[in-house]
Amino acid sequence: MTRKKIVFVIVEGPSDDEALGFLLEKIFNRNKVYVHIMHGDITTEKNVTSGNILSKIGNLISGYAKNNHLKKLHFQEIIHIVDMDGAYIPKDAVAEDTAAKNPIYTLTKIHTTNVSGMIDRNERKREVLDRILSVKQVWGTPYQVYYMSCNLDHVLYDKLNLSDGEKEKYAHTFAKKYGNDIAAFEEFMAKSDFAVDGDYIQSWEFIRKEKHSLERHSNMCICIARARAESSTGIEYKTAM
Repeated sequence: MTRKKIVFVIVEGPSDDEALGFLLEKIFNRNKVYVHIMHGDITTEKNVTSGNILSKIGNLISGYAKNNHLKKLHFQEIIHIVDMDGAYIPKDAVAEDTAAKNPIYTLTKIHTTNVSGMIDRNERKREVLDRILSVKQVWGTPYQVYYMSCNLDHVLYDKLNLSDGEKEKYAHTFAKKYGNDIAAFEEFMAKSDFAVDGDYIQSWEFIRKEKHSLERHSNMCICIARARAESSTGIEYKTAM
């Protein structure tokens, strides 16, 4: 029996895994899906830069491989799902708000008590995203990054600024709704207004313009379509940068 290869999926938090993990397992049914939870945003960690982000991601996969006695040949691909968090908005869309204990996201602005800090965060996040978008492989394995804008809660539930408890609640409801109806999930991701048309490169060109990285958009439909094309043809299907 042919051993299933691993699709290594990187997400930010446990609620992301609860909402998408089981659904991705069904979509990538020719492979084994492993979801790695970062418990944070690797693209904005203080010690992560555009110069070391690739090695940081590579270490995640190599560490998992070592702990499970695996080699590169056991991996099909790496899928990295990121929140956009308004990273590409202009500086004047970051507004000072003394009442914003935590950053407050809207469709047009980020409200924060620390404007300069938020502008710096966005700049660092942009540099890191631009770097990972420039490569086709990480750790010798096909790699692509897909976005949820402004974040996963925004795309899947049309909600912004949720608490951790609310995230878990909505994730559970979402997974329950689509867990036994994968076709409905695929239609939701591909046919909703937030689905970004075009190919992989075009989808990233779109999200980096104007205030799109604050608005409700996702290119996950491209990932799903690619997986389905591979499954139906029985051959590996890759998109190039």
